[in-house]
Amino acid sequence: MAEHAYVGMWHTADGHIRHELLPNGRYVEARGNRERAYQGRYEIRGDHIDYWDDTGFTADGEFVDDVLYHAGMVLHRQ
Repeated sequence: MAEHAYVGMWHTADGHIRHELLPNGRYVEARGNRERAYQGRYEIRGDHIDYWDDTGFTADGEFVDDVLYHAGMVLHRQ
């Protein structure tokens, strides 16, 4: 998988939620002190991202002007 421009760390303004989009198509989500609260795979098509958590949960989001809108959260590039 080629590295996508959106690969890297994304976080909420308060830093509580942190998504790390890895170059291998996997992600790790930290919540507060839980560094690996969720993890799974993702796919990006254009400015749209789909997530498949290892537990079976699915979600999606959109990148707009270098901001990730995901499941009611607003995440900024670190």
